[in-house]
Amino acid sequence: MDDQSVSRTLLTIYHQLMARYGPQYWWPAQEPFEIIVGAILTQSAAWGNVEKAIANLKSAKVLSPEALRHLTLPEVAGLIRPCGYYNAKSLKLKSLAHWLGEHHDDDLSKLFANNIDSLHQQLISVYGIGQETADSIILYAANKPVFVIDAYTRRIISRLGLAPDSNNYTAYQNLFMHNLPADAQLFNEYHALLVCLGKNVCRNHPLCHQCCLNSICYFGMKIA
Repeated sequence: MDDQSVSRTLLTIYHQLMARYGPQYWWPAQEPFEIIVGAILTQSAAWGNVEKAIANLKSAKVLSPEALRHLTLPEVAGLIRPCGYYNAKSLKLKSLAHWLGEHHDDDLSKLFANNIDSLHQQLISVYGIGQETADSIILYAANKPVFVIDAYTRRIISRLGLAPDSNNYTAYQNLFMHNLPADAQLFNEYHALLVCLGKNVCRNHPLCHQCCLNSICYFGMKIA
């Protein structure tokens, strides 16, 4: 498939998902630091449990880098217990809080003033932040156009017959970023819509008869 065909197909997928599910209004948060914390807490966790953990941090008035630095690891772990892996994630949050203070004076505008590549490299240098989490922060907190790749996206794109030759994060990301306009709002909605489809229909055991992409899905057509 040539680049123009890939671009048309990706846009068709987006428009069909939007027609089916509508805007997703991601990321559900009140301010950028909450988005960053949520991006870490959502690792291997259901979003409903992440919301409970964030609510605990808000109730304790510690949803800021400075406040988190003053808590002990067990104190942070106790507050974020609902999201699972709370001991590991408490260390990640503490590492983030210390890094923001040491390198950016807790000023997210300084951090977000960096270009995408620099921002990505800085974020993945922080303990507990990998490629997907870093790109979630860049897209949803910094509002910069980078496409987030997660397990849902890989599964859906593979079933649609659009998987890149290489099965790595960058190859999947380039599929979108080289074939779509560099638009943060487009990437925001597109990723959120793919997550919606992956959670509700394109599961490990897919509900293909409910899928709005059935007519263009190689996997769906094979099992129909």
